[in-house]
Amino acid sequence: MTSPIETEATDASVALDKKNATQNDTGGAPSHTGRSPGQLMWTRFKRDKVGMVAAGIVLFFYAIAALAPLISKVYGKDPYTLYPDEPGYENILDDFSMPMGTFGGVSGDFWFGVEPNLGRDVFTMLLYGMRTSLYMALVITILCVATGVVIGMVGGYFGGKVDYWLGRTTDFFLAFPSQLFFIAFMPVVTALFVSPTEETPTYLRAVAIILVMWFLGWMGMARLVRSSVLSLREREFVEAAKVSGASRWRIVRKEILPNIVTPILVQGTYTLPSSILTIAFLSYVGVGFVEPTPDWGRMFATGAEVYEQNPGFMFFPGVAMVIFVLAFNLLGDSVRDAFDPKTGR
Repeated sequence: MTSPIETEATDASVALDKKNATQNDTGGAPSHTGRSPGQLMWTRFKRDKVGMVAAGIVLFFYAIAALAPLISKVYGKDPYTLYPDEPGYENILDDFSMPMGTFGGVSGDFWFGVEPNLGRDVFTMLLYGMRTSLYMALVITILCVATGVVIGMVGGYFGGKVDYWLGRTTDFFLAFPSQLFFIAFMPVVTALFVSPTEETPTYLRAVAIILVMWFLGWMGMARLVRSSVLSLREREFVEAAKVSGASRWRIVRKEILPNIVTPILVQGTYTLPSSILTIAFLSYVGVGFVEPTPDWGRMFATGAEVYEQNPGFMFFPGVAMVIFVLAFNLLGDSVRDAFDPKTGR
């Protein structure tokens, strides 16, 4: 029968053997592998199946938008050609200029059907419309996030009169009724550069939309960042950095900014789909993109005119927008949960 002392000695010997084996595997040092916050965030994010699927959908949309010219070339159609005027396609519209065939003219030649009245290919119209909206929304989101972060951090960290005047400026811009301002101000912006008797170039319309949406899109981010900085600037680690002689720029960059990345990213993931919807709204009401530029909003405007005769025309752009906006919102929730597991679902 083994005594307690012999048992303890055996257990200690086994533990020592395990320790030595671990040290040998790691080059003689105990194995203590640390992970950065970014690695921990990525590990948590990979476990979220909904977030991974949403990220895949978002990347897929941006990929096909970027490859729209190549896809169009392989497909053999483009969004500008009036196909009833092309040989072999004279009968794709009926006597009322509605698509022949089922569900808006869906066929092997036209995967998503054809446009009523003009007979353009819906599939390539959607590809190029997504290309326009997605990349414009990305630029707008970057500008709004950068502006909001700078203004919010300056006001929140310096406080006093700086915070007061930046706060009043933010309140002033928040007072604008954004939708009405978009409708009223877009023609003014374009008229500053182009004569009313001339057609406004597409690039100028795009720049005008970006400027107007940037002008009225940074305030929410600024307020969010300001409130986060106010709660951090009196914390112990910030005070310790001040005592050590760190400059204000270093404190803001090294101590405060890394601790507010989560709300910034989450707010950014909500800003982008909102920007896409606003771009579509501007084209829908006639102050955004016009013919012949493919655009999601104009497709909805055309579909609203013919939905009784041809409901299929609005189906594909509508489903695509719903899927993308939903995926991006789910991605935002997953990013938030990955950075802050306490808020996990």
